Amino acid sequence: MGAISLLQDLLTLRSDPLPLLRRPRRLRRLPHACVAAAAAVVVIATSDQLGHRNQLGLGYGILLALLQGGALLLALAHPAPAWWLSLTGAGIAAAASTPHLLENTPWPWTIPGLCAHAAVLLLLSLRVRAPAACAALAASVLLPFLIELAAAAGRHQGTTFLTLVLFSLAVALGTTLRGRRAAHAQLAEQAALATVERAQRTLLEERGRIARELHDVVAHHMSVISIQAQVAPHLTENPTALAENLAGIRQNALDALTELRRMLGVLRSDDTENPHGPQPTLDDLDALVANVRGAGLNVTTEITGRPVRPLDPGAQLALYRITQEALSNCLRHAPGAHVHLRLTHTDDALELDITNTASTTPAPPSPGSGHGLLGMRERTTMLGGHLTAGPDDTGGYRVSAHIPLSERLAAHRDDAMHTEKSSA
Repeated sequence: MGAISLLQDLLTLRSDPLPLLRRPRRLRRLPHACVAAAAAVVVIATSDQLGHRNQLGLGYGILLALLQGGALLLALAHPAPAWWLSLTGAGIAAAASTPHLLENTPWPWTIPGLCAHAAVLLLLSLRVRAPAACAALAASVLLPFLIELAAAAGRHQGTTFLTLVLFSLAVALGTTLRGRRAAHAQLAEQAALATVERAQRTLLEERGRIARELHDVVAHHMSVISIQAQVAPHLTENPTALAENLAGIRQNALDALTELRRMLGVLRSDDTENPHGPQPTLDDLDALVANVRGAGLNVTTEITGRPVRPLDPGAQLALYRITQEALSNCLRHAPGAHVHLRLTHTDDALELDITNTASTTPAPPSPGSGHGLLGMRERTTMLGGHLTAGPDDTGGYRVSAHIPLSERLAAHRDDAMHTEKSSA
């Protein structure tokens, strides 16, 4: 910091009120009340010291006492002008007292004036930068010392050492408190920025979740409708089959709209634990398989074992969506393939395996966004399991999900779901 910056800090007339205490609210103005009480004590003690012991007369003593007490009050709102006023008053009092000094009289600072100026320095260092506070400290120590050297007064009780110690402590305390306040303000600003960034990240994650949920709800029905629409022109010579095909298209469109309304109702509701309408479960797998069979997909199912414990609705919905997405992918990317769906219940896990053979006809273009596999993996991970997906040795494709049912991994699932809700 240069000399110009120091002068700007010490010569400014701008208002810089002393902050109020934040808590408790009933004591917010306690520092201001303490400063006002100290100013009253300074006026009384200084008027007595200067008027009687320093023999300046009561009127002159009261005037200088009001000057120093007023400087202390002024420091509550204008610390820099208050420091100049206090230093000027102390210099005038020291110079005026020189001819009348008695033995062992404190000089050039009186004890009340010394305490008052230390308080002004404290209030100044709370509001200005550290170099400016150190410059004010140096001036406060140097000016009375020069007066003492120039006056060559007789026997008196010097206050130069006490001045240096007391003023240094006041400036050190004020600078430390100002640094802590600045650090707290910086931490609060960083916390506010972190909150904004967290909110933006949550918004992006929520958009991603909504996009994946829309994909899960719509992709299956739209895939079935697309396949049925491609078949419809070839059924013109068979009115009965054409009518059944068009009825299937209509039913799939209605099912898609129904699920969209249900999902949008959940998104708009504050009560996410009680969504509008029943959600699909494993009991609906037969209807799902029948739907894709109606679109021309050759699917066989195999269910082995029996559930050892009931699955919660969230887990059943996730398994249903994984199966729905896998079958939709078979419709889009493996026309004419044979699909085998195997659901295995064991004592500690549930295995879902969906395998399709190689397609018998070229698959039509089907640009995707990549949400399907990502959504399946996220749902499996939330349940504490893992999912593998990729081509097999026969040229087909396999999706395999392993869902553990142990208490430890069930707790992991609950923690994951709780974390997701908290981040949202």
